[in-house]
Amino acid sequence: MEVRFFGATGIKKNISTLGLFLLLTCTVWDTHAQDKTLQTAGDVLLVSLPVASLTGTLLIGDHKGSWQFAKGFALNQAVTLGMKYAINKPRPYDNGYRAFPSAHTSTTFQSAAFLQKRYGWKFGVPAYALAAFTGYSRIQAHKHDGWDVLAGAVVGIGSSYLFTRPYKEDRMELTFSSDGQGVVIGFNYTF
Repeated sequence: MEVRFFGATGIKKNISTLGLFLLLTCTVWDTHAQDKTLQTAGDVLLVSLPVASLTGTLLIGDHKGSWQFAKGFALNQAVTLGMKYAINKPRPYDNGYRAFPSAHTSTTFQSAAFLQKRYGWKFGVPAYALAAFTGYSRIQAHKHDGWDVLAGAVVGIGSSYLFTRPYKEDRMELTFSSDGQGVVIGFNYTF
């Protein structure tokens, strides 16, 4: 009986091959159903990425992070909507107006930038990949062109970077107690 394990290079090669296959599949088949599915996926990410970011801060008790996210989100929405109404650029294929910048893209990139700057690249890389997919979905749905998506990404990242600071767990604690006869001051550090 022989047992085989994939080495790290084998797994990376299989993941790379799968990624290349999926990329080619997405670009070769250009059907209406695919466009509708991509558009729906982008719409889902528009809501789920910011909700996941904010919920994550609340679950771990990072109230400073929650506030930083909220400020970045509010600024992002204000700048994006302000630019949409001020510029009033037509959408591709006569799909309406207010294309510039893409609000889907700015919202998802704001969330991704928050996760990356606050908690590091291990959260940032997947979040940026989802945000980039959202931008791709908006182009494929004929709602935006590349400039709209690029501007949305810049606005989203910029608005998040203005308020977000890296997360540092509280490892130090200063304690104080008194029993009526004396005072004890302590310092705790958790490794």
